[in-house]
Amino acid sequence: MEIIEMRHPYDHATIPEEEIVLVLGFFDGVHLGHQKVIETGRKIAEEKGLKLALMTFNQHPSIVFQKVDPEKMQYLTSLAQKEAHMEQLGVDILYIIEFTSAFANLAPQVFVDEYMIGLHAKVVVAGFDYTYGKKEIANMALLPTYAEGRFEVVTVAQESFDEEKVSSTRIRSALQNGDMAQVYRLLGYIYEFEGTVVHGDARGRELGFPTANIKVKSTVRLPKEGVYVTEIKVGDKWYPSMGSIGHNDTFGQGRQLTVEIYILDFHQDIYGETVAIRWHHFLRDQVAFNGAQALIEQLKQDERDTEAYFDGLSEEN
Repeated sequence: MEIIEMRHPYDHATIPEEEIVLVLGFFDGVHLGHQKVIETGRKIAEEKGLKLALMTFNQHPSIVFQKVDPEKMQYLTSLAQKEAHMEQLGVDILYIIEFTSAFANLAPQVFVDEYMIGLHAKVVVAGFDYTYGKKEIANMALLPTYAEGRFEVVTVAQESFDEEKVSSTRIRSALQNGDMAQVYRLLGYIYEFEGTVVHGDARGRELGFPTANIKVKSTVRLPKEGVYVTEIKVGDKWYPSMGSIGHNDTFGQGRQLTVEIYILDFHQDIYGETVAIRWHHFLRDQVAFNGAQALIEQLKQDERDTEAYFDGLSEEN
């Protein structure tokens, strides 16, 4: 997959000359609705013998429009994760537009001329709710008017699950509730993010449950506080694990929020390494225990529950 980063105004010489099928969207999460849009574009590209291109943005538009602090904008997928998903879904060319104020203020016709015609689109594919300016004047119903017959417009209908729209908002709500089964059903894959293993206070080691303390970027959308069945990727291998998101209130109030991973049957030193964590299943809420021994007994139960979860997966396969 070729990745082309662009900033407005762009140099037309950087754009491949060949005609394309162009898919449009921000695609945070690359959930089942997004996948339907991309798959529609891929099938059309195959039928027409054209390359499949996809255009997205380096940051969420609300950072420019609503002046949201970029460090406080939380995503379901990082840009690197999004790139990996796009390649897996068969995208040939990925255009990443730097979402600046100048770009945001483009009139709809200029956007169409520069970022659809300018990219040599023969077919433009997007979801029913895609906009390229104020929705009253820049929606999918009006796109054929701006296209002026120069390219075909394909609008992909809403993807629903349990009679509700599959959306990034709905996934964020499920994460907030710790409903990882619902997150999986809407994404089509297990929720995952990366972090770096850093030094913690070594409290887990003292309890007999040494954990990897994970430093996560502020832009990562965390599930609700609690204890989870997880997997952690160290190097190229995935290991079963237990994940904890919380403040360790058993050892005092007002402690910093941490993400800690206890890896089952694992004895390597991985300090400083970048790891990925998959969040399979919510086990329980965080509780302030009456002393270390009560916490240890609960952790032993959490470990048994985690092992049982993975044993169940093995039986299904």
